[in-house]
Amino acid sequence: MAERLPIYDIEQQIVGGLRESRRLIVSAPTGSGKSTQVPQILLDHGLLGAGQVVILQPRRLAARLLAARVAWERKVQLGHEVGYQIRFENVTSADTRIRFVTEGLLLRQMVQDPKLRGVAALIFDEFHERHLYGDITLARALDLQETERPDLKLLVMSATLDAAPLEQYLKPCRVLESRGRTYPVEIEFAATPGYLDKRPIWDQAAEAFSDFVGSGGQGDVLIFMPGGFEIAQTIDALRRRDEARGFLLLPLHGELPPREQDAAVARYDKRKVVIATNVAETSLTIDGIRCVIDSGLARIPRYDPYRGINTLLIEKISRASADQRAGRAGRTAPGLCRRLWSREEHAHRPQQELPEVKRLDLAEVVLTLKAAGVEDLRTFRWLESPEEQSLAHAEELLTDLGALRTINYQLKPNHQLSITSLGRKLLAFPLHPRYARMLIAAQDYRCVYQACLLAALTQGRDLLLRNVDNDTARHREDLLGDKPGSDFWLLMRAWQQVSANDFRPEACRRLGVHAATARQVGPLFEQFLELARREGLDTTRREVPDEALQKCILLGFSDRVARRLDLGTPRCELVHGRRGTLARESVVQKGPLLVAAEVREVESKDKSVQTLLSLATAIEEDWLRELFPEDIASVPRVFYDAATKRVYAEEQLRFRDLAIGARRVEPPPVDAAARLLSEEVLAGRLALNDWDDGLEQWILRLNLLSQWCPELALPPVGDADRRHLVEQVCHGSFSGKDLKDKPVKAVVKSWLSPAQQQLLEKHVPERLTLANGRAARVVYEPGNPPHIALRIQQLFGVTTTPRIAMGRIPVLLHILAPSQRPVQITQDLAGFWREHYPRIKQELQRKYPRHEWR
Repeated sequence: MAERLPIYDIEQQIVGGLRESRRLIVSAPTGSGKSTQVPQILLDHGLLGAGQVVILQPRRLAARLLAARVAWERKVQLGHEVGYQIRFENVTSADTRIRFVTEGLLLRQMVQDPKLRGVAALIFDEFHERHLYGDITLARALDLQETERPDLKLLVMSATLDAAPLEQYLKPCRVLESRGRTYPVEIEFAATPGYLDKRPIWDQAAEAFSDFVGSGGQGDVLIFMPGGFEIAQTIDALRRRDEARGFLLLPLHGELPPREQDAAVARYDKRKVVIATNVAETSLTIDGIRCVIDSGLARIPRYDPYRGINTLLIEKISRASADQRAGRAGRTAPGLCRRLWSREEHAHRPQQELPEVKRLDLAEVVLTLKAAGVEDLRTFRWLESPEEQSLAHAEELLTDLGALRTINYQLKPNHQLSITSLGRKLLAFPLHPRYARMLIAAQDYRCVYQACLLAALTQGRDLLLRNVDNDTARHREDLLGDKPGSDFWLLMRAWQQVSANDFRPEACRRLGVHAATARQVGPLFEQFLELARREGLDTTRREVPDEALQKCILLGFSDRVARRLDLGTPRCELVHGRRGTLARESVVQKGPLLVAAEVREVESKDKSVQTLLSLATAIEEDWLRELFPEDIASVPRVFYDAATKRVYAEEQLRFRDLAIGARRVEPPPVDAAARLLSEEVLAGRLALNDWDDGLEQWILRLNLLSQWCPELALPPVGDADRRHLVEQVCHGSFSGKDLKDKPVKAVVKSWLSPAQQQLLEKHVPERLTLANGRAARVVYEPGNPPHIALRIQQLFGVTTTPRIAMGRIPVLLHILAPSQRPVQITQDLAGFWREHYPRIKQELQRKYPRHEWR
């Protein structure tokens, strides 16, 4: 029988709430017993009928340990009434009523069995951590409950939770809170900021432990470290401390064998120190802890845009996570939490970690949703919607991998992409789709063993240090030998070399290998091999041609195919319209085509951003034809070269939207050439000598007359018409030289028929004959009235203002003195002679006595 835990204070409310609404939110602090007792409450009160309760846990270790604890409490054998299911283990049977699972597994079960037959209730535990698969599975469960399974019961549980948004999302539902029983925990911060302490974090933790024990601290100690390597180093550091004598030093993380995990949470007569990852932060309760020493670090899943995958990187935890960790010291008595960072640093940490939907690559989840029949991802009932760019990127990648394809819009106008048979195969592998694609290909090329190592080498931080000295570079060249086809060959050989030397510092230093990263590759490698074996792949180690693995890399990273713009420089053009520069340390410096497994943006000294391509692998054009026949197309291309001022044509071979080859075509298509040349003429970069001011006046006269006298039905020349006329002039030419002295006027004036040209000359003449028989040039300007400029003597005998455009438009007269300077600008010539001329004549006659004055 379990001890009396705080969660039992709201037992009847839980039972009544589920019977009433079928949706329940339970907020209860760590140590209240919610993870182990609520599933039993449902079973013991008959809320499951003949079905089972499935409890979703974010971590595999927690799922296994919680199942073992519940089985022990119920005095049953694990795997019968109580069981668990994680990625590589299924400890359940037909008799299982309480089943602990990790989130991804339940979502996959919902794909295979959309009705979740046999499942009576779902419990989403530790929901405050906002894992991506938890969010997605909850949304799918709500849809299922509202359609096929109205009897399905849903519980969302958390230690710390802002219930208001979730309550709105789950509406209608009930919210219950268990306050629990906790003791005060004293928080101590480091005296100086962590960045000033250059000692490894494990040495800092060991000193904090010694201080605690030396000052008379009682009880067990829990130390939080980010990963297995740091935990092992902490244990070594503690063993060197006198204060640790008599303590059991117990590691706790997900990669340990089950026996060692069980040992960490067991009860002992001796005092113990548990050194754990954040798996001990919420899900598990470790009895007897009176002191927590917190490194403030964790391996947090985050999308790495450089590698295009989700990865675990060591980062600083949020303040909410720090509070969760501190609370572990107040479970049974007042406790102490020592944080290895300063109070000032704490204030600058984020309050909470971003939900995974905001920081992870969505490719795997999108593929799973497509397999589950979700047609429109934009209208999916997200608890918190992802960024549109993240969704679009996931769809683009999955399409490139062949996992999704465009379907007929007429059949489903609101949905563009559906899952392919290959996409369903990828789902069988609980990996990022890139690496699932690589492993499927590796089976065909008999190189699964090497592909697993390659995948393991790219999951964490860079294995090889950058900007190494000449000696290190020389050792790397010697290691690579005569195989410069891929940067991965260097990674694989370097890791094999330091692994053979047990990752000793000297061996790592000699090759510029990051030792901590290298140690983490081995366990990942074994996991990938085990996964491949479970999926029926041949993991036999054998010699394989480099080409086989190169093709596997290409299949996993086909969205990173690049073409060298010039073999003399590292500049490259990639698919999807991107450009980048091949890293200078890459061994792939020859050949026109490559695929880059890593694409990152770096800021230069001048603050400009450069796209750098690394982890490159040389590929062949024939491989693209072989592996992606539907993505290869021959596309005609006509273009203008500004340097030679000439139009060229070529037949371009493209992989998706990337040109990978071209064949010159002569002569270029005349219509396309005319269009390109006309664009250059209109932009002012090419000249037509025969297109002068007179021709511009002709076009302006036409446009003005069509405006002034619309009944004449003359067609004006607009911008599009001008473009058409210039294109007509350029027809048959291929270069600026061809155009230079090409006749233009006849082409432009052919815009009008002979009769229309006569109307133009009649009503908006280039030269206007006045009443005295003199002809004057009319100047037309956009936005101004037409005008003529004549000396006074040239206007003698003209008594009225001349008019054009069927007499509707008066001509503005610029009346000039003999010096050609204007003395009057007017449209009232009669008024000028009557009112202004006598005075002007008197003034000008004295100045110009030799001129005629009437």
